[in-house]
Amino acid sequence: MASDQENSQDANAPDDTSEKEITRGITIMKSIIRDRDKAVTYNVNWNADNQLIGSNAAKLASYIGTLVRMHIPITATRWSNKELGSAKDKIWTEILRSFNIEDTTIQKKYILQLAGKRHRGWRTFLTNKYLKDKEKKFVEYDPEYPVKYAIFITEEEWVAFVDQRRDENFKKVSATNRERASNPTYAYKKGRLGYARLEEKILDETKSDATSLPPHVLWKEARVGKDGTVRDDVQHIYDECETLSQSISTAEDQENRSVLSRALNVPEYPGRVRGKGHGCTPTSLYKNPRRRNPSNQEVMETLQALQAQVLQLQKDNERYRCMEKCSSQLKETSEKASINCQNKFPEGISSCQLYLSSPTYRLVGKGKVHNTSGDLLHHRPLPDGHLKVSVDVVLDKDALLPIPDIVSETTLLRDAIGSFVAWPLDLIFIDDEVFAQGSQQLSQKIGSRQKNKRDLPVTSLPKKGAFVPRYQISLETLVDSSDMATAGAIRLLDMEEDIFGYSCTETIGKEDLEHIFRHQELGVGVIHTYIRFLYDNFMRGNDQLSNRFRFVSSSLVNKALICREPDSCREYLVKRFMASSTNNLYLWPYNSGCHWLLLAIDPLKEVVYFLNSIDGEWTNYPDMKQLVDTSIKVFRSQRQARVPRTKSSNITWIKVQCPLQRNGIDCGYFVMRFMREIINMNQIEIPITYFDEYKCAHYTRLQLEQIKEELCQYFIEKRLISI
Repeated sequence: MASDQENSQDANAPDDTSEKEITRGITIMKSIIRDRDKAVTYNVNWNADNQLIGSNAAKLASYIGTLVRMHIPITATRWSNKELGSAKDKIWTEILRSFNIEDTTIQKKYILQLAGKRHRGWRTFLTNKYLKDKEKKFVEYDPEYPVKYAIFITEEEWVAFVDQRRDENFKKVSATNRERASNPTYAYKKGRLGYARLEEKILDETKSDATSLPPHVLWKEARVGKDGTVRDDVQHIYDECETLSQSISTAEDQENRSVLSRALNVPEYPGRVRGKGHGCTPTSLYKNPRRRNPSNQEVMETLQALQAQVLQLQKDNERYRCMEKCSSQLKETSEKASINCQNKFPEGISSCQLYLSSPTYRLVGKGKVHNTSGDLLHHRPLPDGHLKVSVDVVLDKDALLPIPDIVSETTLLRDAIGSFVAWPLDLIFIDDEVFAQGSQQLSQKIGSRQKNKRDLPVTSLPKKGAFVPRYQISLETLVDSSDMATAGAIRLLDMEEDIFGYSCTETIGKEDLEHIFRHQELGVGVIHTYIRFLYDNFMRGNDQLSNRFRFVSSSLVNKALICREPDSCREYLVKRFMASSTNNLYLWPYNSGCHWLLLAIDPLKEVVYFLNSIDGEWTNYPDMKQLVDTSIKVFRSQRQARVPRTKSSNITWIKVQCPLQRNGIDCGYFVMRFMREIINMNQIEIPITYFDEYKCAHYTRLQLEQIKEELCQYFIEKRLISI
């Protein structure tokens, strides 16, 4: 009895293809046999997904069909039947005699699966041609024996095959499958070309360096007719896939359903990838082995290994404490003074900048650091981790001394001008001219890093004549040479009140810097640091820009806070809008939880410019839109603006046709470049089609690298990372 799976496959064969096979005669591929006798073989190619492509792919596929008709009886109902093993081996052996194919498990599996498809198609063709009438209904009379195919089919096999096909269960399944497949929603329009060769054709025509295309791209191209038009429903599915691909991670795509299956709202079946064709599996596409649950024995072995590691760590910790205790007991008092001669500072007297870390990290004064062996402060040894400095200039009149001077009873920095005080090592930064003395050593480090390509950050562009991210390389070298090389290390960046409407401190961690070096998704710390860069380099000292553009803090207004504390978010926005009575454009990088976009708000004109690098609509972010609309209305009420009742809720939202990203990582870099270009253009109104000077479909990698270079240069110039 025929299986359901077999029946489902049999009912899907196109009728016009069957008719063409009859008119051209029996396909037995005599040319391959003649070439084989002359010891001539054919080369075949495989794509990145282990699918058959190249000029000889169609010839091999047809030859497989011939071998299947010769060696596999039409009465075989299941291709997985072990009784067909010897026949499959014969087919594989014959193929290896004429085609140059590596005898590997993957390629053999692909060929034999393709042979199974040819066998099902062969049985379907015989059924449609001899057992059904023109209306595709089973005939009641006994069909004649197909003498034309006598070299493939014996009379006994034919009788048995007819009996199988006349089974009532088979007829019901066949009718159901034919009705289901008769009018597909999205019809495939590429005939015998197949997805693999279609992909090869597209890559050749576009001269692309890519090795494969996303499944939804192939799916769309396979449904483009000869006239080149794309149906609206097909384009809609493709657009939805593009949107989903920006928000779904690769791991989520593998573990659940692909973006194409999600957009089509259909299940994804195991062992295949929708939109990639025969032979492509999730394992071959994602290059990830199938994960399995560990056995009880493996769990116990892992647990024992972890317990052994914990025990060893406890022993090492105890040993370290004992060594530290013994070492401290052996220290002499005379050695305490000499310990203050630090290697990170030049010996002698150097100009320096003095910082404090509490209550905010900030520059408070300038002076000179005295780094000499055995130096004393007021005839007393310096505390460990401190150096003696002389105070020349005070920048923060209310700054307190890190260690009060007990001799002169001085507690404020302004009262210590002209005298010596103790200052923590990590809060002393030598001036530029002194810092330049170590540049040669740093250049040597950078040069050695450039020679070893494995150590270069992934953002570098190795092509000849391409942009070289020098500041990124320099900053990464500085990080490797400082305490920031350890996990959990942080730096603090002071954010003035003029930037976000309140003074705060931004925390920059090692992970934030790694995200820049490796071109990964960015956090709020990096975005705010770039805002500080824009403020320092464009707006500080420029009244026109500083009075025209303002920023909204992503730390105080984001998706999580909007859902949890909407009132506080609204109060902050209204207070921010009330800060000026003139037209201002408030730039707000908004994080939806997994994606950065930019809002440019003109509260006086009640206009909101929406810049989204994944081409989504503001309706996709209802909480954000409601907050902005409500805040503008409250702002309108507080400034007692009169608006006609008919226009009271008519806040204008404008979707700007900005450059779009082509992956799920670049959104943060796009937002930073949007802000830079808006400030650089110095225009309150943003054109719907974006600025002509920066108009493009997508930012190039070089344009994003320039933003990262500015960030890294700013980190270096601000001395956030020191050797």
